[in-house]
Amino acid sequence: MIRSAMAYARMMGAAIADPAARHLLGAHAFGSSIKVGDHTEALEAAVGYLLRAQQRGSDAGLGSYHLTQGWGASYPETTGYAIPTLFLAGDRLSRPDLHEAALNAADWLLTIQRPDGGWQGGRIGEDRQSVVFNTAQVVRGLLAAFERTQRQGYLDAAVHAGRWMAGAQDADGAWRAANFMGVARVYDTYVDAPLLHLHAVTGEQSFRAAAIRNLEWVLGQQGRNGWFANADNTIRHNDRPITHTLAYTMDGLLACARITGDESWAQAALKAALPLAERFLAEGRLRGRYDADWQGSEHPILTGCAQMAIVWSHAAELMHDQRYRTAAEGMVNWLASVQGLGRVGPEEAVGALPGSFPLWGRYEKFAFPNWGTKYFVDALLCAGHDMAR
Repeated sequence: MIRSAMAYARMMGAAIADPAARHLLGAHAFGSSIKVGDHTEALEAAVGYLLRAQQRGSDAGLGSYHLTQGWGASYPETTGYAIPTLFLAGDRLSRPDLHEAALNAADWLLTIQRPDGGWQGGRIGEDRQSVVFNTAQVVRGLLAAFERTQRQGYLDAAVHAGRWMAGAQDADGAWRAANFMGVARVYDTYVDAPLLHLHAVTGEQSFRAAAIRNLEWVLGQQGRNGWFANADNTIRHNDRPITHTLAYTMDGLLACARITGDESWAQAALKAALPLAERFLAEGRLRGRYDADWQGSEHPILTGCAQMAIVWSHAAELMHDQRYRTAAEGMVNWLASVQGLGRVGPEEAVGALPGSFPLWGRYEKFAFPNWGTKYFVDALLCAGHDMAR
């Protein structure tokens, strides 16, 4: 605790000492008169950050910018699921450079696949073990690259990964030993969707069987009020999971429903999506964490906020319920206003979403995680009825 407080104090001191960072801190502390502009402008700024996240590193993966530490190493996981986003944003904006960036990322991911079929957790250079969740997100990217190019190498790597993931599953349908923290978590619905997609492309039954087993396990973790147990990416705070992992869970369920046609997965997602939509509509923001009674705590986590805008957009299309559409539109506009605050900060971070609001909140403090901006791009695309998956 003391060490963490000292590190926090050092980062805050370093930020205050830098004029551009200090201006950004002030904007987060006191607000800004900057109005939400055209969503296309927000989209262009956000993809600009994603391109910098790729260009500033020593490889074709995506890193993240930290207010006091600069650019970090690439994340294979988030690089993987940024690929479909770059393709779709390139389509929307008529920008072939985004398609090129996506394929460069996919080619790089092929070079770092592990012999077992998986991809490492964390950042490049940390040399962590292969992780099921992270691997599934790379599979998302490789399948998108395959569908765009029909290059067999992308599909072959995805199949190798899928077989490893299916083989690593426990008998009850959860993943533990080959996953983050070695514990079972419901946000592995975000693993199930690419496995089902892989089955749809290849017809290999083991992929579908593994996904369905996990989905059935996940439904057993949901309470009557829609809240999910075992949803956090920590052990200490599992009683009040972050919106980021709750949204992973819901988005995964909705995607699985679209792929399989089984509405039970969608209904499970909606049971959780509606309480959060009602919280947002009543309070104007989402907190960072929610307990079993949907009571919130901590500063907003902007990645989770962007993801919930995506979930609500899908829910609005599915249910024709104006509450979801209003929540999605309100959230996208609020995120765009937060993005706009970055115009007074360091140029490298312009267009990005910080981890938390204000940016000194607990989640990814003083940082601009590439995955938060990726989901903001997806939310903007959803707002334009181009559903990013």
